[in-house]
Amino acid sequence: MGARETIRTAVQNVVPPAGLTRALAVQAMVYAVGSGLFHAGSAVFFTRALGLGAAQVGLGLSISAGVSLLGTVPLGGLTDRYGPQRVWVVGLVLDAALFASYPFVGGFAGFLAVVVALAAVDASTGVARQVYSINALPPAERVTAMAYQRSSLNVGFGLGAVISGLVLAVDTIEAYRAMVWFIATVFLVTALFVRRLPRLPQVARPEEPMSRLAVLRDRPFMTVSLLSGLLTAHQTLYLTVLPLWILTHTDAPKTLIAALVLLNTVLIVLLQVRVSRGADTAAGAARASRRGGLLIALSCLVLPISGVTRGALTVVVLVAGAILLILAELIDSAGAWGLIAALPPAAQRGAYVGAFELGRQVHYLIAPAGLTALAVSTGGWGWLPTAAIFVLVAAAIVPAVAWAERTPRLGSQAPEPTMTPVP
Repeated sequence: MGARETIRTAVQNVVPPAGLTRALAVQAMVYAVGSGLFHAGSAVFFTRALGLGAAQVGLGLSISAGVSLLGTVPLGGLTDRYGPQRVWVVGLVLDAALFASYPFVGGFAGFLAVVVALAAVDASTGVARQVYSINALPPAERVTAMAYQRSSLNVGFGLGAVISGLVLAVDTIEAYRAMVWFIATVFLVTALFVRRLPRLPQVARPEEPMSRLAVLRDRPFMTVSLLSGLLTAHQTLYLTVLPLWILTHTDAPKTLIAALVLLNTVLIVLLQVRVSRGADTAAGAARASRRGGLLIALSCLVLPISGVTRGALTVVVLVAGAILLILAELIDSAGAWGLIAALPPAAQRGAYVGAFELGRQVHYLIAPAGLTALAVSTGGWGWLPTAAIFVLVAAAIVPAVAWAERTPRLGSQAPEPTMTPVP
C-alpha cells in the first residue's frame, strides 16, 4: 500500500462519509464542546462561582448519580412512547435552560435541584440519541456510525478542555458565568442540528405495552447488561486507578498522567472506527466484548511491573499497559454498541437501551472504590485477582449473549422501522 493510499485510509477512519453518519458525528462534536468544557471547569465553577464547599459538591453529584441509576430504565421508556428525536431535542433544550440558570443558583438547595434535573434529562437524552442512531441506519452501518460519533466526541471534548483552560486562566466570576451561558448556547445549537435530522416513523407498539420496568425481568438480557457494564471498568482503571498507581507506587514523573490522557484521546480519534469492524452482529459484538475483557486482564498483569522498575523502563511499562487499556476500551465500546443495536426489540428499544445502561451505572457504584482498593491499596498484588475477574467476565459474555439471542425479547413482535427523510 502506497503512502497516498495509507493517508486516504487513515482519513476515512476519522472523517465520516457524507450523509446521516456525518450529520450524527457533527452534532456529537458540537455537543461535546459544551460537555467537555463543563467537565473540565465544573469543579472550579461550583466552588468559585457558586460558593459551594467541596463536600456539598460531592454530595450533590452523588445524589444526581443515584437519580441516573434509578431513572435510566423508566426514563428510557419515554423514547419508546414519544420517539427518540423528540425526546432528544426536548432534552437538549432543557439542558440549555438548566445550564443558563446556573449563575442564578443560590445555595446548596438550588445547586442540588439543577444537578438532579440535569441527571434526569441526561438519562433520557442519552438513550434517545442511541435509539435514534440505531433506528435511522441499516444494521450494517450502526456500529460504524456510533464509532464515528465517539471519535467526534473526543475531538469536541478536547476543544472544550482547551476553552476551559482559557476560562480558568481568566478566573473571574464573569468568566465562569459566560462559560455556562456559552455551554447553554452550544446545547441549543445541538438541538437545532438534531431537529434537522431525518424524521423517523413511529415504531408500531404492541396493543398492550409492557411496563417500563418489565425489561428488568428479562434475565438473559440483564445478564448481558451486567457483564458489559463490568467491562466498562477500563474507564475507571485508566482515569482513576492508573493515575493513583503512578503517584503512589512508581517513580514515573507526574506529567506522565497528563500525557496518557492525551494518548487516550488521540488513539480513540484515530482508531475507533477501524477497530469497530465486525461488531455489527450480536455474535460479533460478543466476541469483541470478550477481546476487550481479555485485554483489560492483560493490562492488569503488565501495569504492576512498573512498581519494581526504575527510570525510563517504568515509563515504557506504563505506556504499554495504558495502550492495552485503550485498545480494550476501543474494542469493548464497539462490542457494547453492537449489543444494543442487535438485541433489543424495535418497539421497546428505549426501555432496553436504558436497561443496558443500568449495567454501566452499577459499575460506577462499585468499580472506583473496589478497583482502587484491589490494585492500589494492596501495594500491587491485588492486580492479579483484578485480572482474574476480567478473565471470568470475558469468558462469560459470549455464552450470555447466545442465551439472550435464544430467548425472545419482550415486545419483539414489532418490525424494524425504516427511515424516511424530512419532506
